[in-house]
Amino acid sequence: MPGTPQHVICRSRGYRQVAGQSERASARQHEAVAGHQSDLIVQVIYLQPASTVRHRIAFWLCPPNRLATPEANTVDFTRPAAEAIRRHGVPRIVVVTTLGRDTAWQDRAGMATASIRMVDLIRETGAAVRGLALPAFMDNALQQIAAIRQGRMIGSIDPDKKLPHTATRDMGAAAALLLRDRSWTGQEDLPVLGPEELSYSDLAAIVSDVIGREVRYQHVPFDVLTAQLRERGMNGAFVEAYVDMLRAKNEGMDNEAPRAPAIIGSTSFRQWAEEELKPAVLERKLA
Repeated sequence: MPGTPQHVICRSRGYRQVAGQSERASARQHEAVAGHQSDLIVQVIYLQPASTVRHRIAFWLCPPNRLATPEANTVDFTRPAAEAIRRHGVPRIVVVTTLGRDTAWQDRAGMATASIRMVDLIRETGAAVRGLALPAFMDNALQQIAAIRQGRMIGSIDPDKKLPHTATRDMGAAAALLLRDRSWTGQEDLPVLGPEELSYSDLAAIVSDVIGREVRYQHVPFDVLTAQLRERGMNGAFVEAYVDMLRAKNEGMDNEAPRAPAIIGSTSFRQWAEEELKPAVLERKLA
């Protein structure tokens, strides 16, 4: 039904950026509904006439909750939505998930495993499902502005391990493509990758060049990271799952994603750093 608005359900400010990108790229045909209740999608579905629901596409995001176990944050959180999708016959669901399905790490990748199981739950509704399978966000570098100003980027991935990275703007554009298209059927995950694979040493070198001052990648071993996160009061199961996901990425899980069927975003890390990271760093300097 051309012109029918779609509903984007999201839970946190960080993930609203992806939802916002998809909304803008879809020429304002999508209504973003933000909140912290897992029954938001249930409310949206119940408010629509049955004839309208059958033409809708739901967009489901479930960002991490550091105070909850991964299973509670993903699968349990999604159960009310899955039941509403099944009961009301929503035909298509676009789900934000991670890379890792059908790899050797699928069942031992912590948070990535929980995300894959969440998608499995939505698949069980019988709806057509597209899982937007994502690597690391370029935008995560914005969480390290203070460290970058001190000449560091910090992480636990091996310095020279090359991995895919994607900008949220490209993720949102990929979601918008699927939300506008009502012809797709079946259930599959679709990788959304950046134009190149880069190591974290590469990222630090690019940031150095862009901001005009030296930035080095500081490697933190996994056991040290685990201790640091626990000291911050994070849920123990969350910490374990987060570190397991990073280990899987470090071992090559994200490199298994085939580029042939993937959506390849146009935003390079250098372009993203010029347009988004550099202004943020300069703004902090002036503050």
